[in-house]
Amino acid sequence: MTEAAGAADPGLYGPGSVTWQCHGDPIMWIAGVRALYLQALHPRAVRGVMENSDFRHDAWGRLLRTADFVGTITYGTTEEAERAGARVRRIHSTLSATDPATGERFPVDDPELLLWVHCAQIDSFLHVLRRSGVSLTDAQADRYVDENRVNARLVGLDPAQVPADTAALAAYFDTVRPVLAAGPDARAVDGFLRSPPVHPALLAGRNLLWRPVAALAYGSLPAHAHRLYGRPAPPPDTVTRNLRLTGTLLRSIPAGLRWQLPPGHILKAMQRMGPGSRPSPYTLHTSAAILDRPGRA
Repeated sequence: MTEAAGAADPGLYGPGSVTWQCHGDPIMWIAGVRALYLQALHPRAVRGVMENSDFRHDAWGRLLRTADFVGTITYGTTEEAERAGARVRRIHSTLSATDPATGERFPVDDPELLLWVHCAQIDSFLHVLRRSGVSLTDAQADRYVDENRVNARLVGLDPAQVPADTAALAAYFDTVRPVLAAGPDARAVDGFLRSPPVHPALLAGRNLLWRPVAALAYGSLPAHAHRLYGRPAPPPDTVTRNLRLTGTLLRSIPAGLRWQLPPGHILKAMQRMGPGSRPSPYTLHTSAAILDRPGRA
């Protein structure tokens, strides 16, 4: 029997949040690839990934695990979200890597690195959502950044030290930009994302489906990221037009079909919370009340 919505656990975000309404949008997959491109430009952050995971052979698994984590903390129960965060913190606490410039060993849960990964992810999610046609107001965009300080807490950051609105997020990127570079690790990530290894039988599908997705994610990066990678991108207007077309195409696939893909976080959340919890960015157009309550971070 479906639990009554009034008694159900909404988790750490709940249907009244911008995050809940937006994270079910299929354009998030392109946003996730953009986040990988951006995160790889921090030499220490990407070195931590390269030394502690088989990225070249398990990049698909890493992308899916990240999507699973985002889905769990967005749509799971409070217990499920907290457990997922504890697992990430526990794993990170055991890992270290070598600074490619100095040879210094550093922990991968260094708050500076965790903050970079968080901000690159949230910026990518918000940027691609809005640029692909999700009409968030500036206040809703600020709310999204604020809400996701919950995400930052789960991976081990102090929410008070994490940007709480879009202006603070932009200011953070201004301060960290001099550190960014496209070294060998970043170029390895770029090479994989442009042409990931697949079974020969899947080559046609990779060329037809994946490469346009990766190119679109790359094109949506800021201009300074293109300069660091040393690869040009289409004009911004072209990228925006393609993101909107892609968003329209992906959103035309019935949500019930898209959400059947494992592990089915959204369907489980709707079963728990009731049909009124169905996520859709279009809900935000008519629900200004979402902005009336304080942030939950």
